[in-house]
Amino acid sequence: MKKIIHYTLFCCVMLVAFQSCKKDYITGGNLHSAKFNGSTYEYLHTNHLFDTLVLLIDKTGLKDEVNANNTTFFAPTNYCIYNYVKNVVQTRLQLQTGDENLVFNFDQLDFPSLKDSLRAYIFPGNIIRDSLSKYGTLYTAKDGEQRLVTLEEDPSNTYVNAGFTERPKYIYITKIFGTRDPADPDSLAALPESQRDVKDIIQSSGIITNNGVVHVIGNSHNFTFAKQPK
Repeated sequence: MKKIIHYTLFCCVMLVAFQSCKKDYITGGNLHSAKFNGSTYEYLHTNHLFDTLVLLIDKTGLKDEVNANNTTFFAPTNYCIYNYVKNVVQTRLQLQTGDENLVFNFDQLDFPSLKDSLRAYIFPGNIIRDSLSKYGTLYTAKDGEQRLVTLEEDPSNTYVNAGFTERPKYIYITKIFGTRDPADPDSLAALPESQRDVKDIIQSSGIITNNGVVHVIGNSHNFTFAKQPK
């Protein structure tokens, strides 16, 4: 009898946990505490996903700008910076030198020249989910360039087919090259790769720090919004 009771309680706990995770997931983003009692820099410093980003902030001297009041920071992860170092800079140098064995590492970067590249992720004001739409809003970053920020439904049918009534919505950040990409798939396919926008998903959004908001960019993003050389 005790085994039956224990099993029943276990099933109930698992069902509640599953329902809770499902609800949090379909609203978009990973589970996290929405409020962090500290600065944006301190938040990044507590999470190993941003170890390389913290080094980059230190080496470019932008800690005060990241920690400025009412600032939104779209935080690139370690993976995003690794993508830039290996898939962009190293690949470019290999193509330029004809040496496919050439190795380039993070500590070889010209850090002073990357100040504006990092400022492209820092925005005055608090950019929050509730103020966004699928049509997007252009925000001017601290590097002086504009980025398009949108809130869009997941394009797949996975969640709908699984019985959910609403698709999850995710924040995207886009660097526009020239004019905004056409919505028509055929027109987009005809557009040269060099002229296409760079659009990346936000994997965790709305982390509130004592000086602003943090949105975490997906790991597939290339830091600087760079395209991989070919």
